[in-house]
Amino acid sequence: MFIELLRKRRSIRQFKDRPVEKEKVDILIEAGLRSPSSRSLDPWEFVIVTEAEKIAQLAKAKPHGSEFLKKAPLLVVVCADPGKSDVWIEDTAIASLLLHLTAADLGLGSCWVQIRLREHNSQHSAQEYVAELIGLKPGLMVEAIIAIGYPAEEKPGHDKSSLAGNKLHFEHYGQND
Repeated sequence: MFIELLRKRRSIRQFKDRPVEKEKVDILIEAGLRSPSSRSLDPWEFVIVTEAEKIAQLAKAKPHGSEFLKKAPLLVVVCADPGKSDVWIEDTAIASLLLHLTAADLGLGSCWVQIRLREHNSQHSAQEYVAELIGLKPGLMVEAIIAIGYPAEEKPGHDKSSLAGNKLHFEHYGQND
């Protein structure tokens, strides 16, 4: 059942030195392209990166929180054209989630690195840095980079008791039962 996948999925930042098979990459690509979007405008674009040198460069996108990318055999840079949709951020977030869940379903681990609104250094944004590295067409925005690969770490799913049930309201905000 789908809920079992949600119960066991965790962010994975350590990967085995093993490439992701083309068949699995193709399934990940299909999942991204099947992602729903507002008014079916499909503002998202995906850049698939497997070259080790490019991955190492992308791992330097931010001063903190992106270095683990260098150990992933596969990155998906999730981008969008803001001119196509005013909700491109939501659309790319949905597509990213589908990539995470598809990866988990394929026995792969994944983790997201936020790029939009993050700094590369004092002169450049992470968006500018990544866009230049991947040759992004002007006007497109980078939302995130998703690292995907075979997990080199094992994490148990989050216990049900850790869920934020206090953020659940019925019929009226503040009514929790």
